[in-house]
Amino acid sequence: MIIHDISRGLLASPLYPGDPAPQLDRLQQMEFGDAYNLTSVSMCLHTGTHLDAPRHFLPDGEDVTAIALERVVGECSVVELQGPVLGADVEDLLPRIKNRRLLIKGDAWLTPSAAFVLSELDLIGSELPSVAPPEIVGAVHRQLLGEGTLLLENLDLSAVKPGTYFLVAAPVKIEGAEGAPVRAFLFEKETW
Repeated sequence: MIIHDISRGLLASPLYPGDPAPQLDRLQQMEFGDAYNLTSVSMCLHTGTHLDAPRHFLPDGEDVTAIALERVVGECSVVELQGPVLGADVEDLLPRIKNRRLLIKGDAWLTPSAAFVLSELDLIGSELPSVAPPEIVGAVHRQLLGEGTLLLENLDLSAVKPGTYFLVAAPVKIEGAEGAPVRAFLFEKETW
């Protein structure tokens, strides 16, 4: 079985501008004579590989605990794109996505027109800390999350070729949270 870990390390992944850096606090350490190791973490829920739930940009949107696992587990398409992705770029692509989950490999970000076209999908993933740059992040997120499209951000698809895979990307179950860390991975198609 071939499995690709497509998550970034929490402490080393790129941060969205303005987000605080994650911090580990060693509460107990065996090397200093404690009976066990114990660590707390302080972080933004959008640090590292994470899932945005509708509540991220919609006050009455569902939180991460309301997301059905069927939406974040299943067949997905990985495509490689670069730069700003326009609606016209994805209109040709959309009919080839047979599984309602799209992961975008490359230094690519969605424009509002691409968000409009892709808003029929269940999930869109990106290698960037956000699917859109700061100047249009609100418009893109509101369009996608408003239509129920989940966003899986800050992926590492560097070792993955474009194609069809089986995705597992369940968010940590944090009540009331608008986003959550994810340990995401892909199974190669011939192994599932």
